[in-house]
Amino acid sequence: MGLQQFEERLERLVESTLSKPFRSSLQPIEIGRRLTREMDLHRRVGVRRLIAPNSFTVTLSPADVDRFANFIDALSRELADAAREHARIEGYSFVGPVDVQVYEGTRLRPGRFVVTAEVVEGPDEGPYAELVLPDGSRFPMGDGPVTLGRLPECDVVLSDPNVSRRHAEFRRTTDGVVVTDLGSTNGTRVNGVPVREQQLVSGDEVTVGSTMLVFEIS
Repeated sequence: MGLQQFEERLERLVESTLSKPFRSSLQPIEIGRRLTREMDLHRRVGVRRLIAPNSFTVTLSPADVDRFANFIDALSRELADAAREHARIEGYSFVGPVDVQVYEGTRLRPGRFVVTAEVVEGPDEGPYAELVLPDGSRFPMGDGPVTLGRLPECDVVLSDPNVSRRHAEFRRTTDGVVVTDLGSTNGTRVNGVPVREQQLVSGDEVTVGSTMLVFEIS
């Protein structure tokens, strides 16, 4: 099930942007299959959960690096997102941010590639949490509070005119992560419901003003 969804994500990437340059050569879907297999092979048993690799290195031949040149960043992001989805479906957890780096291997022939996977711990204790911003970028949450608003000194600065200067705050507690509205004009909603303060679970959609963010925790 996880592999199927992983492949579907990569197929959409191929069909939308990468299919024409790679129709007769190495396909991104092949890299996705290998990355998924590495996650399954190198998972390990933690105290309460299965820990999966979160740091991946993809080594391609010089010819394939050249073919992928205009799409390396997009491919890395899509592979990382798909790895997170595969982990959610299979019940894996990460102990640090998911990262996919693509390198050139001078001794590899076209069509050949190598994927290595490692478990790399993040700098903070506890489950690794992130905010997924509207543009798809991710803001990692550490041990300290994270403020959202229009002021430049906020941790996450939003240009939405419906967002207050200091709109909301995320902070860790002993039970997880809580979002608190900071007396904003237009309020804070979690999954469409207005809240003053709410403990979050992975996948919750947090709306401030007209801006929606997704909270993810592994």
